[in-house]
Formats: sequence, C-alpha cells, structure tokens
Amino acid sequence: MKTTRAGLTEIVAPYAYIAPFFVLFAIFGLIPLLFTFYVALFDWNPIGEHVFVGLDNFTRLLQDGRFWNAARNTVSIWVLSTVPQLLVALVLAHLLNHVRLRFAVLFRMSMLVPYITSVAATAIVFAQMFDRDYGLLNWLLGLVGIGPIDFIQSVAGSHALIAVMITWRWFGYTALLYLASLQAVPRTIYEAAAVDGAGNVRQFLHISIPALRPVIVFTIVTSTIYGLQTFTEPLLIARSAPSTCGPIRQCQTLTLFLFEQGFTQFKFGYAAAIGVALFVMVVAFAALNYFLSTRTRPERA
Repeated sequence: MKTTRAGLTEIVAPYAYIAPFFVLFAIFGLIPLLFTFYVALFDWNPIGEHVFVGLDNFTRLLQDGRFWNAARNTVSIWVLSTVPQLLVALVLAHLLNHVRLRFAVLFRMSMLVPYITSVAATAIVFAQMFDRDYGLLNWLLGLVGIGPIDFIQSVAGSHALIAVMITWRWFGYTALLYLASLQAVPRTIYEAAAVDGAGNVRQFLHISIPALRPVIVFTIVTSTIYGLQTFTEPLLIARSAPSTCGPIRQCQTLTLFLFEQGFTQFKFGYAAAIGVALFVMVVAFAALNYFLSTRTRPERA
C-alpha cells in the first residue's frame, strides 16, 4: 500500500509543482484572451445591452482608416526602436566583453538605470529635450543653422522621439543579456582567433554573433512583442490629446487606438476587435522573426 502511494506521489508531484503557473496563466492570460474574442462579436455597451453582431466589428475595422494609420505608426515605431536598440546592445556587449574596466560590476549595473527609471519621468525629460522652442536638440540644430523642428507634432519627428525613448530604456538590459552569454564563451577561442590574425571585427562576426544566436532570437521576439504594444510613451508625450497622440493622430499606435475606442468612446466590442487584430499581428510578426532568425543559422558540417 505504501509502495502504491509512493508511486502515485512520484507521478502527481511534477504536475503539482508546475500547476500554479498554469492556474495563474489561465486566470490572468487565457481567460481574458478568450473573453476578448467573445466581446469582439458584440456591440458591447458596458452599462447597457450586448447586441450580437458577429464579424461586423472586424469588417468595420478593415474599412477604418484610423486603424490602418495606427497600424502604420505601430510598425514604424517598432522598426525605428528595435533595430538600433539591438545593434547598439550587440556592439556594446562585445566591447564590454573585451575591455578591462575598473569598477566593471558597477558600470554594468548602471546600464540597468534606464530600465528601472519611471516611464513617466523618461517621457517628461525626452519631451523637454525634443521641445520645439526650448529643447536641447533644437538648440544644437540651431548652432549649425537648422531651424527648429516640431518633433511632437510631426509624423516622422514623433516616431523618432518615441523610438529614442524606447531604445534608451531597453538597450542596457539587452546588452547585459548579450554580455552574460558572451562570458560563457571560452576566452581561448578569442585568443586562438587573434593568433590566427583575426581582428575585433572578424571576431565579432564569426565568434560573438554565432555564440549569441539563441539570445538574439529571444531578444528579437521579445522586442517585437513589446514594440507592437507600445502604449505609455506616445500617451505621455502628447499631453494635449493623449488618446489620439496629436490632432492628426501622428503617433497613435494600435494600443492607443484601442484605449480611445474602449475607454473614451466606450465601444467595448470595437475595442476588443482591435485587441484581437493586435494579437494576430503580434503573433504573426513574432513567428516571422523567429522563422527568419532560425533559418539564417549556418549549417554544420
């Protein structure tokens, strides 16, 4: 009898250990996701009737110019922020892995300061730096004869401003991920390459990048998921019209468009349809990035 109980415990124990994760995921992840799909099929009034409309919300969404504008803004900001962030982090990690620094641990920890800094504080500082009349950047441009640029009120300028904020916040965190992986590579490999005449650039391309390939794939996927859900940065820089991010919706992302429709217009069904479209978009882009990243893996002899 004891043997039977012991065997049953050994079978059940692993599932019991991982059960809390799946329970929490179901409560805070899966159930809200399924409920969003459900609400998207209704003309959902939060304090009134819920009228079933089928796929009408999605049909309307595909014909809504505001949705396509928000989608373009989202992709533009994602590209402008993700590519520089990953490249800067990659180069910085390679340099930190080779350069001998005093107080190296303190320096590496300081790179996490942007990551732990409040997004609201970051938005205030960068909005002042990019301000048309009193911003530091426009002052520097004025020194070389370039007139003031209204970054916040223009499409390209607002995208650049948000991209810089996101890059500044995440590049240190990403660089530390890359650095941790590089430090697992034996130093003898770099020393052998140096003896064979390989310089820093060739070592970076043929040793560092292949060693970082799994982490690079991970950061590309996570940056894609975060970048396509950008919300706080555009909400904070457009103080006069936060839900639309300006009079011409120049930096309104899909999450901001969802917020506008759901919590200012109270069109919960339409907002849920936007959420479903964003979910499909994030999954598609993340899967595409993962596929392209893994397909570029060199074949082993």
